[in-house]
Amino acid sequence: MVNYVLAGAARTQAAAMLQELETARSGALERLAQGALAELETWPELTVLEVDENRTGQGCSVAGAYDFGPPPHLSVATSASRARRDFTALHELGHHLQKNSFALMEPFAREPDGGLLLEDAACDAFAAEILLPAPLVNQHLGAQGPTASSITQLWQASNASRMAVCVRAAQHLPAPGHILLLDATGHLTFAASHGLPPLRRGSFQGGIPVIDRALTGSGHARGLTQVRYRDGILGRQLHTDTAPMDGYLVAVLVTDSAPWRAFTPPTPDTGPQSRDYLCANCDEEYRSFQPSCQRCRIPPCPDCGRCACPPRVTERLCPGCFIRHPPAMFSAGSDRCLNCD
Repeated sequence: MVNYVLAGAARTQAAAMLQELETARSGALERLAQGALAELETWPELTVLEVDENRTGQGCSVAGAYDFGPPPHLSVATSASRARRDFTALHELGHHLQKNSFALMEPFAREPDGGLLLEDAACDAFAAEILLPAPLVNQHLGAQGPTASSITQLWQASNASRMAVCVRAAQHLPAPGHILLLDATGHLTFAASHGLPPLRRGSFQGGIPVIDRALTGSGHARGLTQVRYRDGILGRQLHTDTAPMDGYLVAVLVTDSAPWRAFTPPTPDTGPQSRDYLCANCDEEYRSFQPSCQRCRIPPCPDCGRCACPPRVTERLCPGCFIRHPPAMFSAGSDRCLNCD
């Protein structure tokens, strides 16, 4: 689960990535800030491919992909704006840097998932740090934290993409929450999460309070709402503020301390809670929201697909004919089938 520790670790990792890149390529950070794709296309060790968005997959939080190779190459969706392509290119560059540096890979060993969440979060933080300098961010987001309107204003005042602005805004959230970027149909284009489980890019977030009211109205809405996770699971209620963003909707959701309200107590965690399990069959640790088995009260393991119930014996081997038969072919108390008994 993404938490404050992971958010802090991502920013620390991003700072290390920036330092390592500047040491290896003096002046590269400034050139990347001016035009990431144009700069990366001059790097002989990397191949930059511009592809259709459908070919980038869902592995990253952005419309892009990185292939370790050899030779290494990164893909960026052609359907995006230039600012979004630059952010995506920087995100994928972050994967390249981390996968080719023992020093940058070392923190992954301390993560329960092997560093998968940390690596992707660090890529977002790395890209956002390059595109949005701290003085500009602080000027617009202030000490209280971001509102939806202040995020829009920061985006308008910079050359950064909406996604980069969302990442920087999430770093300034005063409490656990999300910064969401939604298209006109209510589907999630991008999400930056802080202290709460991340949301899947492309998931449908329309049809629920506040978000739905904003999508069907002026784009401005406030109140309590929930977000959808995998399989339609709704999370806890969150204080929400939305604003239009030139064809998109940006939403700020927090558990408490909402910057647009004088006092916001923490919302009750009404969402379903996952639990940790150790599979009795393959010894893998896993976390599950799935319904528990009615017999053993344990949900199925996502790796082997089995719960804790012992496997059912459907056939028995007869020592007389050495043929496997169903249980009905054996008399009570006999180890031989009816044909051999």
